[in-house]
Amino acid sequence: MLEISSVLQGITYLVGMIKRLVLLGMLVYSVSALSAVTIKSSAPEVYIVKQGDTLWDIAGMYLAQPWLWPELWRNNTYIENPHLIYPGDEIRLIYNEKGEPELVLNSGNEDKKREIRLQPQQRKDLKQGRSIPLLSWSLIQSHVEKDSVMSPDAYENLPYLVGNQEGGVRYANGDIVLGTQRELEEQIQQQAHSSRELLVVRKQEEITNLNGEVLGIKVRHVADAEVLQASLSSELLVSVKNANFEAKRGDKLMPAIEDDSYSNVQFEAATDQLGHIVGSLQQHSLLGKYDVVILDLGQGQVNQGTVMGIYMQGPDIVDGNPPAYENSNAQSLGASLWEDVIQQPALKVGELVVFKVFDKTSFGLISSSTKIVRQGAIVAKP
Repeated sequence: MLEISSVLQGITYLVGMIKRLVLLGMLVYSVSALSAVTIKSSAPEVYIVKQGDTLWDIAGMYLAQPWLWPELWRNNTYIENPHLIYPGDEIRLIYNEKGEPELVLNSGNEDKKREIRLQPQQRKDLKQGRSIPLLSWSLIQSHVEKDSVMSPDAYENLPYLVGNQEGGVRYANGDIVLGTQRELEEQIQQQAHSSRELLVVRKQEEITNLNGEVLGIKVRHVADAEVLQASLSSELLVSVKNANFEAKRGDKLMPAIEDDSYSNVQFEAATDQLGHIVGSLQQHSLLGKYDVVILDLGQGQVNQGTVMGIYMQGPDIVDGNPPAYENSNAQSLGASLWEDVIQQPALKVGELVVFKVFDKTSFGLISSSTKIVRQGAIVAKP
């Protein structure tokens, strides 16, 4: 029986691999013609950057594929980094001697252009403001700063709230609560002494891939906590603040770590990566533009700024008499064993941009969608 089980597992694995290769072939075939840079007919010849613009928004004015934005800056001599664009800058569309479209940046007189190019660190002082972001910061800020996915063991080993002097089990802003330090004592002590800021988090859900394999624990930001005293032998004394929900006894504590890597993010189109949407931070079943989704792709597979296409595949069709969808009421029991099964192609329904990456998962913002996106949707080359 054990040998038969092993053979069946091997066959299942092979079938899965073959299906994956076939699906990837379908996706590549469906997008192979979209690699060239094509300017939209509605693209403005001149555009003045406004407060609230994002790099993705501006790219979308000129390109049907906004992630190809860097191609338009290949011969730009006015700026070292095309991501350093500021409100008030003038973007001009030109065509070079080869007929290729290019964008140039006009930030003022020629002297200022040279000064900015040679000393880009002075640009913020000259412009007196911040460069425009990759994506709308208001849409992803809380997820970048507060939301996290970690391994079950890492979550289990986090310190946690144990109680207060009033004997309460729920805590609001201003409550002083005692917490354990457990195995992360040294890290918490170091973080607490330097920043005195912790996050109170709670397990929201277990993230699994389509085969049921656990990819991590999604934790929910409950509140912030300020360390009042970190010199206790085995506990932390914290004050709850900025609560989104009531904190509870047993809620976990983790360091509040500032992540400034987002400021250096650049677009890059996915190539041969193939994954799936396995959840959403809003826990919606029907998803669309500006929803934040969880992917079954992690470190080493995607990066911040990776752009992916979203594809939906219809149900398999049993080519019988009459044809029927597999697993539908119209399909005769066992019919698919003797009749051909037609696998539908995966059609593109949108795009997303990855903005935060963990060990086995990542967060992506749906930047466009033409249809409702569902959990299980395929993500691949855009």
